[in-house]
Amino acid sequence: MTPKLFTPFSIKGVTLRNRIAVSPMCQYMAVNGLPTDWHPAHYESRARGGPGLVTVEATAVSPEGRITPGCLGLWSDEHAAALRPIVQGIKAAGAVPGIQIGHAGRKASANLPWEGDDHIPADDPRAWETIAPSPLAYGGGLSRVPTEMTKADIARVREDFVATAKRARDTGFEFLLLHFAHGYLAQNFLSPWSNQRSDEYGGSAENRARFMIETLEAVRAVWPDHLPLAARLGVIEFDQSDEQTLAESIALGKRFKELGLDFLDVSMSFSTPTAKIPWGPGQLRKIAQRVLAETGLPGSTSWNINSPALAEEMLQEGSVDMVMIGRPMLANPHWAFAAARELGLADPVSLLPSPYAHWLSRYHFA
Repeated sequence: MTPKLFTPFSIKGVTLRNRIAVSPMCQYMAVNGLPTDWHPAHYESRARGGPGLVTVEATAVSPEGRITPGCLGLWSDEHAAALRPIVQGIKAAGAVPGIQIGHAGRKASANLPWEGDDHIPADDPRAWETIAPSPLAYGGGLSRVPTEMTKADIARVREDFVATAKRARDTGFEFLLLHFAHGYLAQNFLSPWSNQRSDEYGGSAENRARFMIETLEAVRAVWPDHLPLAARLGVIEFDQSDEQTLAESIALGKRFKELGLDFLDVSMSFSTPTAKIPWGPGQLRKIAQRVLAETGLPGSTSWNINSPALAEEMLQEGSVDMVMIGRPMLANPHWAFAAARELGLADPVSLLPSPYAHWLSRYHFA
């Protein structure tokens, strides 16, 4: 019997060869938002390892939307042209090319993680202005107070998402993931930790969700109907308000579905450095199961899905429809092949390109 992890998954007009996705993982190797030699090598090697979907890292909709100076962008046709060979390489390796687009909000203008992972000092020429719904710093090393967005700013950023979605479409990406999580701009609007506005974009849960809803509607209007439109949503803060936050997130997910969202990736909010996150294997397993069941959306989750057996269990029990695999893919670009062997897939070498499959099928290996 074929493990469910290795059964095809169809959504809209796209069919993935299996239910393994390479999660979007920032590489911090871009220059002025443009990919370097690092990026095609990184993404094509993951695609050759056998997953169904390869999701390009968080890609900024504007220069100010980058997390760090090393983050990818898609705010111009030059960026689109530079990403096109990566899309083609992913497809040539048999995976569906996806991309996550977003704006870093108050977490923008930060040093690379291995160079401090804190805000670049405001007087440093590499720094840029950060914006957010309210002038509230994230805290810890990200201590800069962002500029409060005007309604004109909100409209401008929404249109940046639309323009970036069009470029992603025209570049050949077939799976679009809106970054509505991890303490970045969209999550800044949703979370009371970062949103203290008194206008129609703040206060009630409906108002705090307005930026996400308007952005989703605007992107839905330009993204092709036959291609999946997805969102990564931070559904839980891991603070004293978790039940309320989950209830609000589920209600928002239902609204997303009404507006044409096709797929939901369930994640965490990361709105405050004081969150008490219960790190451990499959830590979002039950939360994802509840959110997806109650919203009626197909979806996925990530975070410490640290073994093929756990991934298979989550699929078999119906917690998710697909798993997002992150750090294990960095440790082993052929994680899908290793998982196929572990779970007893009849022909695991079929996941690999011929130059690898030929040798691995001819000789015994441990």
